[in-house]
Amino acid sequence: MKTFVIEPINKSLESAIQEKIDNLNKPKGALGRLEEIAMQVCLIQQSLNPSLTHPCHLLFGGDHGIEREGVSVSPREVTWQQMKNFTHGGGGVNMFCRQHGFKLRIIDVGVDYDLSSVEGIINRKIARGTKNFLYEPAMSETEFDQAIQVGCELVDDCVAEGCRILSIGEMGIANTSPSSIWMSLFGNIPLAECIGAGAGLNKPGIQHKYEILSKALNRYLIYEPHPTKITPFRYFGGFEMIAAIGAMLRAAEQHLIILIDGFIMTACAAAAIQLYPTAKDYMIFTHCGDESGHKLMLDMLEAKPLLHLGLRLGEGTGALCTYPIIDSAVRMINEMNNFENAQITKYF
Repeated sequence: MKTFVIEPINKSLESAIQEKIDNLNKPKGALGRLEEIAMQVCLIQQSLNPSLTHPCHLLFGGDHGIEREGVSVSPREVTWQQMKNFTHGGGGVNMFCRQHGFKLRIIDVGVDYDLSSVEGIINRKIARGTKNFLYEPAMSETEFDQAIQVGCELVDDCVAEGCRILSIGEMGIANTSPSSIWMSLFGNIPLAECIGAGAGLNKPGIQHKYEILSKALNRYLIYEPHPTKITPFRYFGGFEMIAAIGAMLRAAEQHLIILIDGFIMTACAAAAIQLYPTAKDYMIFTHCGDESGHKLMLDMLEAKPLLHLGLRLGEGTGALCTYPIIDSAVRMINEMNNFENAQITKYF
């Protein structure tokens, strides 16, 4: 796997940032989470005057072999159909990108359909879906490395355009299944607590999903004591998920602000943090959705999401909806007057 150099955030400016925040003409701490966000953004950018230039959104698409086991109510063709829909501007992600001024990139890293001639989709296909991890690893080591590299290169493209804040989404039927397994493994949480309805499974469907994933997890654990054990990242992950991990790690390496969306992207963030714990310094956890286990996973990461809107669309919509809050935090520290200039008595 590619090696990253992800520095922990330099906190030498922390006292100066806090002083600037406390001297804004407001009661101390009165803007709550906005003050916390402003502090994090300033530290990431090492600046008392941060900016959110050229926001970008990466949407990675891929299919999963485990879908063949009936773990999702949606058939796999929905992946390619929705990917095409995004190119017509008709998805939730399109609407929110337009609303908040994000440049959207739609990337095929593993969709089980030929999208190479579809205008608006970046063709970085590794294979037409992963293998079925009930029986074998989802991807080879070479495929894993390719997916990481795709994520890195897409981030580099954004940085070259001046991007300083990045959000990431996904499109991949059945990708709550690997997310649930990662959550169980990384957090030592019983698998049953990590599994939910995904795109809309009923109770029997959830039970079936649990049984399938339990079998897959038990089979994987046979490999764990072996000296050449297969990592859970490539054993269970989807190409779109591994590309997202690569993007997160490269974004952290480049000191970008990374907006983390719902259940699947939180699982990818957990994987990225497993690999490089300092990557968390660059992440803002934006949203807690209603997928079973999402709050547990956020708690596992000691992450405080900004919103709880009940979103479970994937695509990165929760991150996009949170952007105005990040913008407000940056405007606060850049545009609010201070006590001295406003000629207001500082009373604390």
